[in-house]
Amino acid sequence: MLEWEVIIMGPADTLYEGGILKTRLTFPQEYPVLPPTMKFITPMWHPNIYPDGNLCISILHPPGDDQYGYEDAGERWLPVHTVESILVSVISLLSSDRPNLDSPANVDAAKEVRENWEGYKKKVRRLVRRSAEEAWD
Repeated sequence: MLEWEVIIMGPADTLYEGGILKTRLTFPQEYPVLPPTMKFITPMWHPNIYPDGNLCISILHPPGDDQYGYEDAGERWLPVHTVESILVSVISLLSSDRPNLDSPANVDAAKEVRENWEGYKKKVRRLVRRSAEEAWD
């Protein structure tokens, strides 16, 4: 009940188009007071996704003020958020023309976005293609 497998279809007209992205959404006992966590099972290359697949996105950060000052309390988890609002935020993240590099979860991916955009796009497309192939195996 507290752990869901979620499949996200790569949004059209993005680097992730055609991808079949498997994730795990894990709800704490204190849900909806505390946010769930989301982890990509499909290998991903994105500045806001840790190398182990854990997603770093404001809507899933615990409620309250950000101790580092990157986010307003209103950008963080609120009990009114739903699975739908989480998924819309994730799809929006993947649809962005340029990833947010302000506080990257994956420093190497963020560095590649800054220094080698074409190389970054090539790596993402390769992973997306592999995700689609593995989904049909």
